[in-house]
Amino acid sequence: MFRSLSSQVLLLLILTLCGAASAAAASSLGLIYSGNLDGELEPCGCSEAGDLGGLKRRATLLDRLRAENPQLVVISSGGLLHVEGAGDRLKSEYILSGFKQLGYDAIGLQWRDLALGPELVLEAGLPWVASNWHDDSLPASRLIERSGARIAFFSWLDPQQSPLQQMQGSHTLVDDDVAGLHRALRQAKADGAITVLATELPLKLAASELVLEDVDILIQRSAYEEYGEPVMQGKTLVLQPGSRGMRLGRVDLTLVDGRIQSWQHQVLPMPDTIPDAEKMRDWYEDYNAAVKAAYLKRVELRKQREQGQSPYVGEEVCQACHQTEHKIWSASDHAMAYDDLEAVGKSFDPECIQCHVVGFDKPGGFVDMNMTGHLMGVQCESCHGAGRAHVEAKGAVALPNSDWDKEKMCAQCHTQPHSPGFAFDKYWPKIRH
Repeated sequence: MFRSLSSQVLLLLILTLCGAASAAAASSLGLIYSGNLDGELEPCGCSEAGDLGGLKRRATLLDRLRAENPQLVVISSGGLLHVEGAGDRLKSEYILSGFKQLGYDAIGLQWRDLALGPELVLEAGLPWVASNWHDDSLPASRLIERSGARIAFFSWLDPQQSPLQQMQGSHTLVDDDVAGLHRALRQAKADGAITVLATELPLKLAASELVLEDVDILIQRSAYEEYGEPVMQGKTLVLQPGSRGMRLGRVDLTLVDGRIQSWQHQVLPMPDTIPDAEKMRDWYEDYNAAVKAAYLKRVELRKQREQGQSPYVGEEVCQACHQTEHKIWSASDHAMAYDDLEAVGKSFDPECIQCHVVGFDKPGGFVDMNMTGHLMGVQCESCHGAGRAHVEAKGAVALPNSDWDKEKMCAQCHTQPHSPGFAFDKYWPKIRH
């Protein structure tokens, strides 16, 4: 009996020690992740649904989260820039300098980040990662240590998506050494690190082309705006960020012996109730000043270029024949659209002006309030097209957009990025005429 009792006590002691050892081996890790910013330095404030995100709010939110948990790891799959025209270089430069103030631990590189050349990326001083870059000017991985955990961050640029593919000659910026990526991932896991791989590839292609056996966390191609739900692909936790910088993702991991045992996920929106970070004030004021200076230079060039008679006449001319319609318009938000820009200090930002005046960046269209003040606001010709030929023909010549349906007219400005909650049946009664 005594011997049996001793055995039970010994067994209980062993189990207790094992449990304690297991508890000691368990740890937690908080991970903040984001994806494609797509050139959205700040949100478009024209609608409540679209007024999310921006670097100034992101800085505030990250500071709050780090104050609650200084051990947070903050990473991005890249795609910070979006370049369509020459004016986007200025904004891109400020995005890179602003992002530097956010203190990210690692940022994947995407092809869109290279649209203005590799030099801009290399000189930005950001923690870029490009695991298949052609030389050692960018690191193949970054090792992040937090709370006793080691996170090895990798990023894969798909050679097949390279915009240089169609060019003649040798323009290689990345290689296709998938085997080399596998070796690096395997070594990181052998060294006890949690491996994170970011890529522009969707999950199906990433699983087939890159193979995920040594990947603990995959950050796949960003979804449009909204974050996707995390999924398990074998032993790999797959995360899908949203785009346009409107939200942040957070995943809290429970680790046992350096491996993911369980996780909790949440998406953190950034509405206007999150104040702008004070530390970003000078950066933002400099950005606005630079945009304004570029705009004024552009205005002067357009003034020199503009000759002859404008095809636009302005709402006062339209009023002569369309008094009822003009009265309805005068009482609408459309009539005050330019004033709304001035109220928030954005009457010099071309991205905003284009939908708040008549004919911006078109021959004879709005240039500035002094030269073309009669074209401020969303007027008749914003929807129906330039009206001079119609007026001079006393209505015998149809307006340019006379064969358009109403939805098409509205869609010139009420697009998903600027007016995500737009519904024609809801908005049309406000301006019905």
